[in-house]
Amino acid sequence: MRTPPGILSVDLGALAANYRLLQERAGHRCEVAGVVKANAYGTGFAPVSRTLEALGCRTFFVATLQEGLALRDVLPGKNITIAVLGGAPPKTEHVFVQALLTPVINSLEAARRWAAEARGAAFLHMDTGMNRLGFSADDLGVFFNERELRDRLPVPLVMSHFASADDYPDGGQTATQYARFTELAAAFPDARRSLANSAGLLRDPAYALDLARPGIALYGGNPGLPENPMRPVAFLEARVLQIREVKEGETIGYGATYTFPTDRVTATVAIGYADGFLRSAGGHAKLYWQGKPCPVLGRVSMDLTSIDITDADTRPREGDMVEVLGLHQGVDDLAQDAGTISYEILTNFGGRYQRVYNS
Repeated sequence: MRTPPGILSVDLGALAANYRLLQERAGHRCEVAGVVKANAYGTGFAPVSRTLEALGCRTFFVATLQEGLALRDVLPGKNITIAVLGGAPPKTEHVFVQALLTPVINSLEAARRWAAEARGAAFLHMDTGMNRLGFSADDLGVFFNERELRDRLPVPLVMSHFASADDYPDGGQTATQYARFTELAAAFPDARRSLANSAGLLRDPAYALDLARPGIALYGGNPGLPENPMRPVAFLEARVLQIREVKEGETIGYGATYTFPTDRVTATVAIGYADGFLRSAGGHAKLYWQGKPCPVLGRVSMDLTSIDITDADTRPREGDMVEVLGLHQGVDDLAQDAGTISYEILTNFGGRYQRVYNS
């Protein structure tokens, strides 16, 4: 009999509602892509991608070739574009062609290699201020001077990425990047333009352009807005393994970092950093039992976390499930307590959870 340490419930209906809201914000002239890298932000790329496809989504973004191949098995249709943000590593061009994957070209070297080996269309990424990946203005000048390269590399879409759209206020960097992208993209009059992530799209629909690439908002995270309009998608429960009565002056967990000031009652829960419950949550975060917050005590270990249940109206029993993410604590709440962002919480969900998908 299977008794998983935790249950991760994914609300595909909420995901669909989020996609529709993002499409509404983008307007009818803009396509909204599905960003499903990192296993659809930890929620499961196969059911998520099929849900988005059923809603009319036809362009998907992943990070790596391996993710692209896995997604192509799920979405085999030729009318589905799967773009790989990391581009085509050397000597993989033929794999991209066979699997109908579209590389995002980030450098002159990659452009030359793709044009020589594949001679197919690719998306072109232009750097507008992130200084991570993408063509600089000088690189673009070289690209246009190499006529043979330009002729061999059709570019149906040019793209860039906002650095600070989720910061309020952001000091104007978002507007500066938008202006810079508009200037650089003018050199590709026949290409579609893509710039807006979740924060950019929800900040200003003018940033939507031809194709928007929302990620965290699809999955219910707040992309930096004063009020989050997105519905939560991921719900997580973890199993209670043991109830303990602890005496004043005793300690708990590795390093004995917490000393009990009074007699207390604790629950040991089957969730740890191997499951994506971050070690930084120790001593800061809380889980919920029947709506009551139960503080995390001491350090989070690989498989276990201890919580204080003394003040609960009724105490859980061994085998009961406590709330990690749910009605009382969203992903942004847990991220704040753990000193991180919702992206890290979602994408670190471990493989030991039973996954349940609700529509």
